Amino acid sequence: MNAQDIMFVILAVFIALSSIATVVAKSIVRAATYLFFVLIGTAGLYFLMGYTFLGSVQTMVYAGGIIVLYVFSIFLTSGQTEELSQTTKGKIFSGALLAVVGIAVFATVLWTHNWVGSVAVEALSKPSEDIISMETIGTQMLATDKGGFLLPFEVVSVLLLACIVAGLVIARKR
Repeated sequence: MNAQDIMFVILAVFIALSSIATVVAKSIVRAATYLFFVLIGTAGLYFLMGYTFLGSVQTMVYAGGIIVLYVFSIFLTSGQTEELSQTTKGKIFSGALLAVVGIAVFATVLWTHNWVGSVAVEALSKPSEDIISMETIGTQMLATDKGGFLLPFEVVSVLLLACIVAGLVIARKR
């Protein structure tokens, strides 16, 4: 094992433990803190693979979004150390059932996908052909026609705005 493999194992264990801690945390602020660690670990994986742009975006957008989550969790709970709901046998059973279904769906997709003829494998075998420029990627990201990504981006931003407004309405009723 070289240093890159060792760092990958360290980051993978860190992300896995932080993910488990996020799910089992009783405090909202602690859960947000553990989620922050998961997202920082994911950014570390991007940096490890050499995707510095994705690592930077992960750090700024997602991990920075956790700071907003902190603010909302403090505002929505009035700064109290409000505990999450208690775990019951029904919640444990339904959570385990959903986890098994999720693993089954993941395994089905993994085994039924044709990995040999996939685009990623073909791109790795012929890296010098069909290189897409950054200008083409930028134009496609802002395109509104077929295959463009501007409309889905705007839909997600409206959805997030609706979630924020709904959270504020729920908090105001208390």
